[in-house]
Amino acid sequence: MADAYAELGVIRHLLNDSTTWAFVGLGDNPDREVYNQARLLQERGKRIIPVHPKAQRVLDEPGYASLADIPAEAGTIDVVGVYRRAEHAGSVVDEAIAAGAKAVWLPLEVIDEAAAKRAQDAGLDVVMDRCPAVEWALRRK
Repeated sequence: MADAYAELGVIRHLLNDSTTWAFVGLGDNPDREVYNQARLLQERGKRIIPVHPKAQRVLDEPGYASLADIPAEAGTIDVVGVYRRAEHAGSVVDEAIAAGAKAVWLPLEVIDEAAAKRAQDAGLDVVMDRCPAVEWALRRK
């Protein structure tokens, strides 16, 4: 069912038209996949916002402990990357909805059908079980 949340048009829209990505789970460890995903999108012109309980500065961007801690002056969050284990994805998706994000992206093997449906019902675009880096390489304009 995760394929229902991998529409080509949505993927292209998020990769091409978004400007700000909040990465939940992004800390300062360059060995973690989330770090590499955030760096890649940053190198391609996206503004990244690290979200991690330690609220560290990562990739020269200030970090926040939660999506709710991101100040309004940071602007609209276009995409929330949910780089947490699947059992925690639902609460992150709920935070993304509450924060007014436009979309959520659950990477490979992070699958929560109920959370994806809640996000979609709230009007957010949803991509699930897809890697932004791979999709960038495959589907960029």
